[in-house]
Amino acid sequence: MTTSTTNQLRKNALGVGAVTFMVISAAAPLTGAAAAIPLGMLLGNGLGLPLTFILLTILMLVFAVGYLAMARHINNAGAFYAFNARGLGGHVGGAVAGIALLSYNAMQIGLLGLLGGAAAGTFGAMGLVLPWWVWSLIAIAVVGFLGYRQVNLSAKVLTVLVILEYLIILLVDAAILVKGGDSGLSIPLFSTTNLLGGSLPVAILFALGCWIGIEATTIYAEEARNPRETIPKATYLSILLIGGFFLLTSWLAIVATGVDKVMPAIGALPDPTAYLFEVAGRYMGGTTATIMGLLFVTSIFAAVSAFHNYISRYTYVMGREGLLPASTGVTHGQHQSPHVGSVIQTVCAVLVVGLFAVLGLDPILNLFTWISQIGTLGIIAMMALTSLAVIMFFNRDARGENALATKIAPLVAGVIMLGLFGYIFFNYGGLTGTSGALGYILPGLVVLAAIVGYGLAASLKSSNPAKFARMGENKN
Repeated sequence: MTTSTTNQLRKNALGVGAVTFMVISAAAPLTGAAAAIPLGMLLGNGLGLPLTFILLTILMLVFAVGYLAMARHINNAGAFYAFNARGLGGHVGGAVAGIALLSYNAMQIGLLGLLGGAAAGTFGAMGLVLPWWVWSLIAIAVVGFLGYRQVNLSAKVLTVLVILEYLIILLVDAAILVKGGDSGLSIPLFSTTNLLGGSLPVAILFALGCWIGIEATTIYAEEARNPRETIPKATYLSILLIGGFFLLTSWLAIVATGVDKVMPAIGALPDPTAYLFEVAGRYMGGTTATIMGLLFVTSIFAAVSAFHNYISRYTYVMGREGLLPASTGVTHGQHQSPHVGSVIQTVCAVLVVGLFAVLGLDPILNLFTWISQIGTLGIIAMMALTSLAVIMFFNRDARGENALATKIAPLVAGVIMLGLFGYIFFNYGGLTGTSGALGYILPGLVVLAAIVGYGLAASLKSSNPAKFARMGENKN
């Protein structure tokens, strides 16, 4: 017997710390520090990046106010889907479910390209030479194994990996602080000239990617201990840890080389993502840079595993609630994991990675760059819609929540997220380096996913109106 008679996710499996680390692992601190910081500076707004992180931390906190107010009343692993189904109706809920499956798959599969490329380079330098796609397939197998089993096993693995990521970067940060940087620790942190210099939208795109996944605390609501307390604490803690970490590290990445020298130094590198490793070697020795290279691979692995968990749970919820075949909406009899969704995602990942390998496309420039930004765009769209869903949900009954949580905060966050979505959607090609038709096709997939999800909801309403009416309901 492979399915539970109660067909539920494992209850009381995760505490505040476990949920926080599961979410932070998707943000991949070391990956963000190595990639988002130098690229956000070089292609974005240079010395204005630390202030960009401050402003985005505030935006994430504002979004969380309304989001978590609704989370106190909706306990469902469908997260964005459930909130939109209850706030804006089943059709919009279905559309959001479609966007969610596309977005998290895009993030996970794109990261598999980055992992394959990074692992091939890191282990190749040590004498273990394998094609990039072999490393990607190994990661898919391990992630699939963890996703199939109990959620607390994934939580333990991800917690260890995330702690190691933070530790190595903070050691480098401490070394820069102790040595006083290249020429002092002062930078024009609050300079609006620097903030608006270069390309602020590109800086936002790179920096915002560092928070992708913080919304997923609610995905674990059905598996958390005392979710009314665990989920808000884990969400705010995740936002502040990520924001504080990237503010500190981006500031010290500048002072490590010097305010006047850092931009030429990053620009002179054949691969800007090597900047942090060069700084680590300079301030702590070559061994640290080597260790960071290994942890860079495990950092990407942790993010891949986190997104796999999100996808399998969305698949499970969509099956449970009638948007996908009922066979996908079951849990494993022993592990109480969404094992069918895990297997489906594993197969999809193998097929896409295999296709890129057969076509001879680059794992980083093509698979990672093309695919992962679809995920960022989709998640911004879901945040904008969810902010509106919060307002509409509480407009019918405030349920004891204040106006800041039910109207003001979600309105501010929603308008900003909608503006970001529109800008990125219409400028996707220029922002991501995709040329020609791809610059329109790739962002268009988000719209297509929404249409498919809307159609699935419409079909459910036609075939089972009672089930349609229960979409996104509480699963206490």
